[in-house]
Amino acid sequence: MTEERDNRPSPDALLRQAAREERGRLKIFLGAAPGVGKTFEMLQTAQAKRREGIDLVVGVVETHGRRETEALVAGLEVVPRRRIDYKDHVLDEMDLDAILARRPKIVLVDELAHTNAPGSRHAKRYLDVEELLAAGIDVYSTLNIQHVESLNDVVAKITRVRVRETVPDSIVDRADDIEVIDITPDDLIQRLQQGKVYVPRTAERAIRHYFSPGNLTALRELALRRTAERVDEQLLTHMQANAISGPWAAGERLLVCVNEDATGAALVRYARRQAERLRARWGAIHVETSRALRLTEAERDRIADTLRLVERLGGEAVTAPGRDVAETVVEHARANNVTHLVIAKSRRSRWSELLRGSVAHSLIRRAGDISVHVIAANSGDPIPPKTVKTAPSGREAFLWWPYVAATGYVAAALGVGHLLHRGLALNNMALVFLTAVLASAVTGGLAPSLYASVVSVLAFNYFFLPPLYTFTISDPENIVALFVFAVVAVIASNLTARVRAQAVTARARAKTTEDLYLFSRKLAGVVTMDDLLWATAYQIAAMLKVHVVLLLPEGESVAVRAGYPPEDVIEDADLAAAIWAWENNRPTGRGADTLPGAKWLFLPMRTGRGLVGVVGIDTGGAGARTGSFLTPDQRRLLDALIDQAALAIERVTLAEDVDRAKLAAETERLRSALLTSISHDLRTPLASILGSATSLKSYGPMLDDAARLELTSTIQEEAERLNRFIANLLDMTRLESGAIRPRADAVDLSEVVGSALERVGRILAGHRVTMDLAADLPMVEIDAVLFEQALFNLLDNAGKYAPAGSLITVRARAEPGRVRVEVLDEGDGIPPEDVERIFDKFYRVHAQDRQRAGTGLGLAICRGFVEAMGGTITAANRRDRSGAVFTLTLPEATALPRLEETPL
Repeated sequence: MTEERDNRPSPDALLRQAAREERGRLKIFLGAAPGVGKTFEMLQTAQAKRREGIDLVVGVVETHGRRETEALVAGLEVVPRRRIDYKDHVLDEMDLDAILARRPKIVLVDELAHTNAPGSRHAKRYLDVEELLAAGIDVYSTLNIQHVESLNDVVAKITRVRVRETVPDSIVDRADDIEVIDITPDDLIQRLQQGKVYVPRTAERAIRHYFSPGNLTALRELALRRTAERVDEQLLTHMQANAISGPWAAGERLLVCVNEDATGAALVRYARRQAERLRARWGAIHVETSRALRLTEAERDRIADTLRLVERLGGEAVTAPGRDVAETVVEHARANNVTHLVIAKSRRSRWSELLRGSVAHSLIRRAGDISVHVIAANSGDPIPPKTVKTAPSGREAFLWWPYVAATGYVAAALGVGHLLHRGLALNNMALVFLTAVLASAVTGGLAPSLYASVVSVLAFNYFFLPPLYTFTISDPENIVALFVFAVVAVIASNLTARVRAQAVTARARAKTTEDLYLFSRKLAGVVTMDDLLWATAYQIAAMLKVHVVLLLPEGESVAVRAGYPPEDVIEDADLAAAIWAWENNRPTGRGADTLPGAKWLFLPMRTGRGLVGVVGIDTGGAGARTGSFLTPDQRRLLDALIDQAALAIERVTLAEDVDRAKLAAETERLRSALLTSISHDLRTPLASILGSATSLKSYGPMLDDAARLELTSTIQEEAERLNRFIANLLDMTRLESGAIRPRADAVDLSEVVGSALERVGRILAGHRVTMDLAADLPMVEIDAVLFEQALFNLLDNAGKYAPAGSLITVRARAEPGRVRVEVLDEGDGIPPEDVERIFDKFYRVHAQDRQRAGTGLGLAICRGFVEAMGGTITAANRRDRSGAVFTLTLPEATALPRLEETPL
């Protein structure tokens, strides 16, 4: 069975292969630095593929003016780039939609880490590549090692240059092929000096800083190592998918076997040193057999601490269940292409090894091509002392009922035996008592079953073996039978009790695992910090039966943010201990090395990025307040809960940081837009007013009446324009401060529309305006002043974006419970990408006449006013012709105003 199981392919590896076959293939030409020839090599490969008749196009290739690179583009089909307007500049980007519509077999996408221009579908080019791969199109791309996210800090430390454009490691890990384009540092520097990478002045500066020989050598090593890691993963996946038994010594992997022995720490440190010498990935495995049930709490704690030490030293810790330690270790090693096994030399006696076997000897026999290192570890090199002491689990209180039950089972077996002894042989009567022993083991465990075994042997002898009713045995055969029965009863009780203990342990672990899983799901669904902290405090308190407080950073210290029970408070001395734990990143308080006499135990909450908070626990009882109060199992459970909570806190904190960053960016955008609007929309009318007034003052007597009228009209129009701008600013300020309180009354819509058209008459003098109001319009419940201003802004907007002489229509129709008002123009309409943003503050659709574009506040004020009155406003393009349509829905008046009766 074991051999058949070993020959089965790995389901996970097969699933990964199937997923890759459904997508396009990604090939990355990876270089250590710019100028090594990545694009040149990619184009050479593309030309070879074209000659083979493969359908291939160029999505984007940056030649940087190099003639030899441009020559390789000749003959390849190039998809025209998409032009994007950005800040008065036109940028060229890869046309993703055109490539998807063309659907070639292979597309060339240069510079994988490139950031796309604003307005593109994806912010990064690697996201464009992801979409191409998902569509089944193969992609050839180029990448420099400094753009890999995980190596960004390393490259910055080497070169003193921080690269801002990065690509997630998952993209590199997902690549089907990686080709390293490598040249020596001297050759690359020569290319720089020849002007083949940068212009001469830039090249000289680059050679002095980024492109020094030492930097280039370090970058080459990074590129080769990162590629080797990816190749190693591909090899392992291939072996697992094809059920190839390892190891294939293409790369070194080291695995150390740990158990409850005190030499575990020394063994782990030796494995870490060996992994550094071999430059190999490493990990540790602990095989959990049935013997684990008989380990003491101290031994279990030692195993957990040893595996925690492995993780702290950068290894991967694995716990695997199994019946045979050597067999399980070898299976795991072959499945993961391990080439070196490390195990401690046995310290048991020769006789013990002969009787119970030696794991080291068995491992050497089974290892095959895997090298086995047997180390005489020093037991005097223990794991670092615990920062938090754990308490022994203590003996369980004596339970008398299992022994009473065992006595009852034996009595029942005795009664059944008296009924059956005349029809059954004497030897078969032992099976009746054996049933009682098994029942005692199932219900009570080992001790009650052994008690039942003794009572059953005595009862069987006293009542059924001649001479009856005495413990004397006359027949030697009966002595043998009684002895065999006793041995079988003891063995059966042991086996049954062991199975029962395993079942109890499995149920307890399943319950703990289920609780941890539910807790993780709960944390995944939490979005606010307060909910997360309360959920964490409750979960720890419920699972460990303790009182809990959670402290998070506040300024330069920490403060209590949540606790369970909620009424718990911590004293100043305990708060000082919590602050010490935060500042020193070490456990403090009850059971710890620091302030062990405190009431509470405070533990730091850490993630890979650092500290995120402190958790405090207390038994909450009125008993002793000193010494440890967590068993090893409880401490391990607490560590798991704290780790999950810390990751969730970090996630929520990062989300809040992102929200704050977005808010800051939006605030900066609004500030910049406001300054731009003020500088344009205040200066323009002021300049016109100042120019007209200066002309009147200087040349008034020389001007005829028509010229003076034109200048005074200009002053009036620009002053009105300036007044509208200031009014819009004031209205937006009132909206955002919540100062606007609509006074809703039943209003005749035709009167408000007429008033708005009268106000906007001068602005729309060059347009044709019609009013199409249904005759059966009901009264609407609105604030007439606010709605008139909103309608005025809409008509003003239509006049700005619709050509002179075009028709602007105000239409109103009645609908159930509401009235729909539409403002239609015959302009160019709204670009599809602007429809959702057109109501944003300071957002302006590009207009042909930039002088008439407005401030970008009018439509935002419209939306604010209409929604404040309980209505809605939307923007869309007309379907019957070009132009925009703004639709407002207003609530129908529920009660009409009464006319006061005038006495006659």
